[in-house]
Amino acid sequence: MTVQPPQPQPHDAASWLGHLQLRYWRDKGAGPLRTLAHDRHQGPLRVLQRLYPEGPGICHHVLVHPPGGVVGGDVLQLDLDLEADSHALITTPGATRFYRSAGKLARQGVVAKLAAGARLEWLPMESIAYSGCLARNHLRFELAPEAAMIGWDSVALGLPAAGAAFEDGCFEQHLELPGRWLERARIDAHDHTLLASPLGLAGQRVLGMIWFAQGHAWAKAQRESLLDAARDLLPTEVNAPVWAGATSPHEGIVVVRALANRVEPLMTLLTRIRAAWRQHAWGLNAEPPRIWRT
Repeated sequence: MTVQPPQPQPHDAASWLGHLQLRYWRDKGAGPLRTLAHDRHQGPLRVLQRLYPEGPGICHHVLVHPPGGVVGGDVLQLDLDLEADSHALITTPGATRFYRSAGKLARQGVVAKLAAGARLEWLPMESIAYSGCLARNHLRFELAPEAAMIGWDSVALGLPAAGAAFEDGCFEQHLELPGRWLERARIDAHDHTLLASPLGLAGQRVLGMIWFAQGHAWAKAQRESLLDAARDLLPTEVNAPVWAGATSPHEGIVVVRALANRVEPLMTLLTRIRAAWRQHAWGLNAEPPRIWRT
């Protein structure tokens, strides 16, 4: 499959254009089944490491953006193609930082296509929306029947621990499984009702979600068991550092949404839920990527 890189308009020489294509396929030759991978990059978005800590069947990829942050006018685009029965885990070594913009939009996009039997674990570290940023994060995952994925996404508005509030700017989020699930958000720093209301972010400045999706509907009992596995890990105390709830917006999707005032407790919760779902549905141990421990 040929994937066309994003067009650079309205890109200029002062901005970064990074495009990375990743293709995964299952080698069914003699010996153990192995997920092989090929990457092709343009600009400063590339693979740091390819690892097989769980054996040859699961390819762990660590992606990096060497400039270290995304500013107005920058475009980062990642295209994933997972062929039948391949299994890829993708993460990053640190947060994606959207810095203050002089007026242009910073864009990050992911398009993933999973063939029958493919599995994807999309596990990047959090995004940080600095005060004054103008940023858009667009995620699209297309799952064939029998394909499945566990993914998460989180964003910190400003730097709460450092007392750097999110006082200006806008962060847009788009998460889509075509025809089945669409989440869209526009978080404007001046929308105090959204930021402060109990029906909005309730004063919290870190928000995230984790989802488990597959290309066909689960039986009701399977879906309920996945929801129960997540709910068993959710905090219940009144003053818990994370507020979270689990739901199923579609027969093939379960979702946990969470709010917190710090990144660490939210990411700890998402990591525990991912481990529970991985064991429950796939019979696999948690096996956190090594980069998380360095």
